[in-house]
Amino acid sequence: MSEKKVRFVYADNAATTPPHPEVVREINKYLTEGWGNPSSLYGKGRDAKHAITDARERISSHLGCSPNELYFTSCGTESDNWAIKGAVSANRGRNHIITSAIEHPAVLNTCKSLEKQGMRVTYAGVDSDGFVNIDEIKSAISEDTLLVAVMLANNEIGTIQPIREIADIAHRYGALMFTDAVQAVGSIPVNVSDLGADLLAMSGHKMHAPKGVGALYIKKGTKIANLIDGGGQESKRRGGTENVPYIMGFAKALDIACDRMADTPGLIKMRDRVISELSKIPHSKINGHLTRRLPGNVNIAFEYIEGESMLLLLDMAGICVSTGSACSSNSLEPSHVLLSIGVPHEKAHGSLRISLSHDNTDEEIDYILEILPPIVERLRAMSPIYPGNQI
Repeated sequence: MSEKKVRFVYADNAATTPPHPEVVREINKYLTEGWGNPSSLYGKGRDAKHAITDARERISSHLGCSPNELYFTSCGTESDNWAIKGAVSANRGRNHIITSAIEHPAVLNTCKSLEKQGMRVTYAGVDSDGFVNIDEIKSAISEDTLLVAVMLANNEIGTIQPIREIADIAHRYGALMFTDAVQAVGSIPVNVSDLGADLLAMSGHKMHAPKGVGALYIKKGTKIANLIDGGGQESKRRGGTENVPYIMGFAKALDIACDRMADTPGLIKMRDRVISELSKIPHSKINGHLTRRLPGNVNIAFEYIEGESMLLLLDMAGICVSTGSACSSNSLEPSHVLLSIGVPHEKAHGSLRISLSHDNTDEEIDYILEILPPIVERLRAMSPIYPGNQI
């Protein structure tokens, strides 16, 4: 029997995405030609400043906001920290934050840090599909609530939250609504007005731009402290010479991502094919809502085996996926997201996240579906806890 040919299939787009070739060309253009300092008054500097203005206008048009409500950062984590800590610092009269139990660590750990400084934080639970418990938010919110922070789409299970409904609750009590939209922007249509968001975080490397660039939407009139005091960059709110090449790459990436949303039905078809076929494996379960989830997200738990073992065997076959969140993959603890939706410890350890993009092909899906089921069968054959293996 001949050995299967190893090929390369990238299916971990929720962790990061390969930069699009047009994005790379745009970045190189501004590395080699448009490298001027935007704060300089001569032509080279003015050209760089005009470029940033153009990028801000293009990105804001996709989000439905004004260009002067968009501030460039280095990443989604920075945007999350600025939104939460900046709001707390600028609004000292209130002492309460509401967030969800399944937020990204950039939000959860920021909230935990603020708890040590005297802020009161409510961590609202979620149901088995990953939807935040609206009743818990209604019960917890009060005139002392400063901020409600709930992510638009979960990075692990892909569930898309009813942000507008949550924002309406927050605003009835005069609280700010912040949503971490890092996984959503570039993947699904995002309009800040439709969401009712006062603050919204995003990141370039989740949409085929490079790592090292992100943005924060701050609704006009929202009180928030400066992130970095320095020069006059970003309306004096985030000092530091702007990363012009990466900002231009970010804008180009979002332009492309929004154009490719016309092909989303094809991406959903691939996702649903993976879900349908892998669900046929005995003792497996899809995590997250089956339809109200990100177009390319598949998160599935296989009982009686470890996710790390599956990941390594898939890697040997040239397939890149993840188990748990890539941002905390150095931890041996099971995913806090899966535990929060009620997945038992032992099943959470056997979960895989397959996150597809428009670059994936039907042939690559064929390969994943050819390789993964035998790996599950092989690992279960070695598992002392798998039914039928006990002596």
